[in-house]
Amino acid sequence: MPAWPYTKGVHDLGTGCYAYLQPDGTWGWSNAGLVTDGGETLLVDTLFDLKCTREMLDALRAAVPAARRIGTLVNTHSNGDHTFGNQLVSGAEIIASRACAEEMKQRTPQELAAMMRNWRALGPGAAFFHEVMGTRFDFEGITLTLPTRTFDRALALHVGGKEVQLVEVGPAHTAGDVVVYVPQDRAVFTGDILFVNGHPVIWAGPVANWLRACDLILGWDVETVVPGHGPITDKSGVRALKGYFDYLRAEARKRFDAGLGYEAAARDISLAPFSGWTDPERILVNVHALYREFRRDESPPDAMALFAAMGRYHAEHKAH
Repeated sequence: MPAWPYTKGVHDLGTGCYAYLQPDGTWGWSNAGLVTDGGETLLVDTLFDLKCTREMLDALRAAVPAARRIGTLVNTHSNGDHTFGNQLVSGAEIIASRACAEEMKQRTPQELAAMMRNWRALGPGAAFFHEVMGTRFDFEGITLTLPTRTFDRALALHVGGKEVQLVEVGPAHTAGDVVVYVPQDRAVFTGDILFVNGHPVIWAGPVANWLRACDLILGWDVETVVPGHGPITDKSGVRALKGYFDYLRAEARKRFDAGLGYEAAARDISLAPFSGWTDPERILVNVHALYREFRRDESPPDAMALFAAMGRYHAEHKAH
């Protein structure tokens, strides 16, 4: 891994691109990015609540004068920690994949705020969500702010004289994942197609799409990779995540073929090759996703049941 400092705030990538990082990259602490040229700007993602997004925008405007007016906002995927601050980027064209925009309508900030107000009555899934995210972020007062422009598969934009390629690689992490590639700057903003030093989470799948996305990035002339969570990296970070999926798919398949349930399988798989990675409870979601693939089950997962399963795993490991 390159020696980029993993500190909160704006990081100048030296090319007219910037990353905004939120350590420690665990649940809800996502990254964002900025592409600039000729006085024009493109923001990659907003953050999980209005306070975090305001802080990010203030820091970018202080560091980059052109960021006082953001012309374009790209949402890499639908999760709230990359979209819930959209309302604060006033006047910008908001671009996302069509699948991302549709998924955003299904998971609104108002519903999340209501769940956090009533989490005690809503069972173990809501309780674990509240433990890892509800205590960190304030979901009140957020207005669902949808993309104003959508696309399928690919879209080429220009920021000043700089080409920016939006490439849809989902469904993988979510239904409509997009990566933002800036060829001139040899930089890519991956959204949650890349987690660095943290376990990813497969809400949609299939894993084969995620692996193809990794191969796509590895095939580009890229020097700097800004993940959705975790420190800035290079292609080594992409290769590490690809190795994780190759390992997990093989290990899950053995246990599926042996008739083990997904929770038992997740507990039986050694995570020693990824020791030190954050959020190990996400293996529950990932094995569940792989089991659905092995069964050719295309029904959507029960997110709250999976949060409950992660809560059990998390509690067990915390006790040790």
